[in-house]
Amino acid sequence: MRTSTRRRLTVIATALALAVAGLVATTLHDTPEASAGIGNLTWSDEFNGPSGAAPDASKWKHDVGGGGFGNNELQYYTDGAANSALDGAGNLVITARKENPGNYNCWYGRCTYTSSRLLTAGKFTQKYGRFEARIKIPRGQGLWPAFWMLGDDIGTNPWPNSGEIDIMENVGKEPGTVHGTLHGPGYSGGNPLTGSTVLSGGRALADDFHTFSVDWAPDSVTWYLDGAQYFRQTPADTRGNKWVYDHPFFMLLNVAVGGNWPGSPDGGTTFPQTMTVDYVRVYAYTTGGGTTTPPPAAGNRITGIGGKCVDVNAANTANGTQVQLWDCNGTGAQKWSRPGDGTIRALGKCLDVNAASSANGTKVQLWDCNGTAAQKWTANADGTVRALGKCLDAKDVSSANGTPLQIWDCAASANQRWTFA
Repeated sequence: MRTSTRRRLTVIATALALAVAGLVATTLHDTPEASAGIGNLTWSDEFNGPSGAAPDASKWKHDVGGGGFGNNELQYYTDGAANSALDGAGNLVITARKENPGNYNCWYGRCTYTSSRLLTAGKFTQKYGRFEARIKIPRGQGLWPAFWMLGDDIGTNPWPNSGEIDIMENVGKEPGTVHGTLHGPGYSGGNPLTGSTVLSGGRALADDFHTFSVDWAPDSVTWYLDGAQYFRQTPADTRGNKWVYDHPFFMLLNVAVGGNWPGSPDGGTTFPQTMTVDYVRVYAYTTGGGTTTPPPAAGNRITGIGGKCVDVNAANTANGTQVQLWDCNGTGAQKWSRPGDGTIRALGKCLDVNAASSANGTKVQLWDCNGTAAQKWTANADGTVRALGKCLDAKDVSSANGTPLQIWDCAASANQRWTFA
């Protein structure tokens, strides 16, 4: 975010303790836009959970405070559900409010506004790849939503030398404009490398969800709005200054209120205002990588009835996740490897028969690899895949997306025939 001193506050305090903690690799059904340099999904948050639940603490932490964050911002960032919570419909909602029930003090006195700022520092970082979020932003003069990144060495290499990549910024006085920006040594604060694009037809970004992303390669950063490129920067664009985008960064999501760039809310600004985030997803750079552990499993697709792919539901790596049919999309949730020990693996886990039961209808799921018979599969010449004397089966002879897989008596039926790519 545009500033010359914002890094001197709580972001630095949080980053001082930065220890990259790898998250389990995940994938989703949506395929990223075509790009030659982008690999599999390495990290995501789909914000699935009950209404009112806090953001996943294994993925996000909060900045807290009202010191202005180097921009004379007016909000106090809290870690409470009133300002950041899941909505129960698969979204994270960050809410800016014109209230101060906690009697918080800001740099200018008693705070007028509260909001939230989430970051993955100490939870997840990555060097290179695609960083993407689908967001419906707030509206109104003085609102300043952002999806952005900071270099993970900010605690020892102060901003702007550590670098900043702003994937999405909007100021309420420009309702249809998204800004993408780099801050680094010699090009920061009010003099960054920045580009923007404007929605056609007078539309506002707050009217609907939009997808904001960057493709970050060793020699470039490229910005997209809804899959359409609008800005690109390379080391040749830094005015002779150092290109500092060569190390891992962490992500931030926030809604600021007021500040030097957007100005203060006025009489036409209504509260509360919300930024609704459908997902955040990070994809690997083909020849780079992330800090996630384990990496997405290498492998190929397995297709069944209707040409659908064997898929891990919601790319969830939790033990017990249902394995199902889904449209083939090339994501890691559909990339299965066979290392030769009888197991079939995806996302670092094994295809598993629940509780090692051989009863018809027993759920087939993802589970930690453990060497048991429930994870020993044979692929046969008749197209069947068998474990515990039963066949891998698509329930109810259905090819609908989401059809669960189970085991059943072998019948050589269409829903028990599988092809390994």
